[in-house]
Amino acid sequence: MGPLWKPSEKRIDESQITKFKRHIENKFGQTFSSYQKLHQWSVSNGGDFWCEVISYFGVKWSGELEPACNDFGFSQYGWFPQTKLNFAENLLQAGDREGLAINFVHESGQGSKITYGELSKKVASLQGRLQEYLGADDVLACYMPNIPETIIAMLATTGLGGVFTSTSADFGVEGVVDRFGQSKPKILVTVAGYEYNGKYYDLIPKIKEISTRLTGLEKIIVVDFLGKKPDLSSIDHVVAWEDFQSSQEEVVYYQRKFSDPLYIMYSSGTTGRPKCIVHSVGGTLLQHIKELALHTDVKKGDNLFYFTTCGWMMWNWLVSGLAVGACVILYEGSPGRPSLKEFFSLIEKEKIDYFGTSPKFLKALEDSGYDNDLELPSLKTILSTGAPLLPEQFDFIYEKIKSDVCVSSICGGTDIIGCFMLGNPILPVYRGEIQCLGLGMDVACFDEQGQALINHEGELVCRQSFPSRPIYFLDDNNNERLNNAYFNRFPKTWHHGDFITITDRGGVQVFGRSDATLNPGGVRIGTAEIYRQTSQLAYLEDSICVGRQKDGEVDVVLFVKMKEGEELTDERRVAIKTLIKKGTTPRHVPSEIHAVGGIPYTRSGKKMELAISRIINRRGIDNIEAVANPECLDAYQSFITEAKQA
Repeated sequence: MGPLWKPSEKRIDESQITKFKRHIENKFGQTFSSYQKLHQWSVSNGGDFWCEVISYFGVKWSGELEPACNDFGFSQYGWFPQTKLNFAENLLQAGDREGLAINFVHESGQGSKITYGELSKKVASLQGRLQEYLGADDVLACYMPNIPETIIAMLATTGLGGVFTSTSADFGVEGVVDRFGQSKPKILVTVAGYEYNGKYYDLIPKIKEISTRLTGLEKIIVVDFLGKKPDLSSIDHVVAWEDFQSSQEEVVYYQRKFSDPLYIMYSSGTTGRPKCIVHSVGGTLLQHIKELALHTDVKKGDNLFYFTTCGWMMWNWLVSGLAVGACVILYEGSPGRPSLKEFFSLIEKEKIDYFGTSPKFLKALEDSGYDNDLELPSLKTILSTGAPLLPEQFDFIYEKIKSDVCVSSICGGTDIIGCFMLGNPILPVYRGEIQCLGLGMDVACFDEQGQALINHEGELVCRQSFPSRPIYFLDDNNNERLNNAYFNRFPKTWHHGDFITITDRGGVQVFGRSDATLNPGGVRIGTAEIYRQTSQLAYLEDSICVGRQKDGEVDVVLFVKMKEGEELTDERRVAIKTLIKKGTTPRHVPSEIHAVGGIPYTRSGKKMELAISRIINRRGIDNIEAVANPECLDAYQSFITEAKQA
């Protein structure tokens, strides 16, 4: 089957990746006849490649770039040991002072716009007070919605050499304490409350409890962006955001080592307290610049949007759009208010060039009946992550949204605060495939014996170190947890835990998490293969498939959420099994199909297969706060109860 989309010669010629390729060819005397040749050069000459990212995109640094890396393996973090830089400086000074840096849109229709010059002044004003409490390596935590003050707090913190961490305002007390109790912030920035789908959520009671449970907090700064004028008198060490400002006008930039900590990120934590993954100043910056500029083609003045919360790594990725001089568009609220179509029309209203979303949203948009309702002249690329983008969803985009658009399905994770494989503005888009492997990322697909595969399913691995690998986990003596997470499966090789195929043309198909891989009769099955079939059924709203251990074997169990007014009958069970068998293999066919009221998702929109697997195999979930919709879990527990009685 041919490609669904090909870039025009003009788009190829004007893209940043083409210009970068020519620069590399001229400097190193190379000729790259294809993207795959450029990629191979970038991993065979990793030090040169990442040095060129620094110089080509004008990264501000001091010291020496050599050696670029003193350990291309994974025994230690070895990138740019003689280099210093400041993360905030590279974001705030990338755009024109009069150019837009932030365009904030609230679900109510209200919003604000902030230029790069204005953003710098706001950061400096906060820094003037913040530096009384915060220095290098001190942690500031944001318990915040997706509003400009969150970005301002991050830039003020990292400008001072501090470490930033965040979680979204919809987390409960336990979820916040599980995360920030480990990262131990000196400063907490939060909001008095937020709105979602027209309802106001008062956070003051939660903040009060959190403040008593986090040790080491010296100041709590409360933002009242909705004008509720809350009573803060019951909270110790509290101050209103507007009262924690200064007359300072210039931003302070404290240079850090390339390998110093920048962000603390958190794993989903469904089986216990979340892992605290620490990412470096330089590694995060370089990875994001490469992905945004080369793989997405975001340029100065472009409008970049991703629907995300502050508890998902895509928020960090989105904000790094400032590092290439883009305008970062923030949306706070429900995409369903007043309708999905109205939310999607933001592309026209705000002239969005790059629109980031998830397969879950695209499925909801398709189910809502969306059908070429908007022209979308500004839209160049649709980005999607959080789960594999199904082949049929590629069809929906090209048939119902826009025919001339680059569909960039991207895949990586919180673990690397970036992507292993992603889009490419100079390559065609094939149905069901991620376009390419990321530059500088020595990605491969391994079989059980660690042999590289092409056109066959296997494990996603990376064979050489890369700058955005985590520098360490918090409270992880001798890197034991880090090594268990990534390096115990294959010697000296990063094992990511995704089940993939790399095609002979360099594209990638993703079949879901390998730690949730079904294994009936010893044959490994990716859950995405089953979801591709169930997504075709008009009476199903959603589904989740897991394996149940039974007598040393694995039974495939499928849970489905029916659309309103629909019923799971025996006839439909047969029809579902028949469809799955026809579209896959007999081993994919579930032994049981059950209707449930809801499918559990993480707060970043990923199906929680592992959580359901633990429940039905009677292992339980230790951290309910990781589940965005925990109320739906009762149905699965009831299923276990019924099974025991049977």
